[in-house]
Amino acid sequence: MKTITSITPKNQKLVNKAVRWLVKYYEFNTKRDYISDNLECDEDESKEWRAINRKCEDSFNNYLECLWDLPKREQLNIERKEGFDLY
Repeated sequence: MKTITSITPKNQKLVNKAVRWLVKYYEFNTKRDYISDNLECDEDESKEWRAINRKCEDSFNNYLECLWDLPKREQLNIERKEGFDLY
């Protein structure tokens, strides 16, 4: 996994933490989509889907918490580069 360099060096640790949570969210989201595509019942009836959905939501909430602690320019830096460097 590549990292995103922060604009201000003192924010690098929090930027890395936010990026790690975002990567986890993407991984869980991919698994959730796969499970959803292969279900024979409703999503709410599947224990496996509910578990991965909870992980997906928790990881995204943790990502947002990290973002809220960062200045706006660092948030924009992550959003601009997220599709290119995170995988």
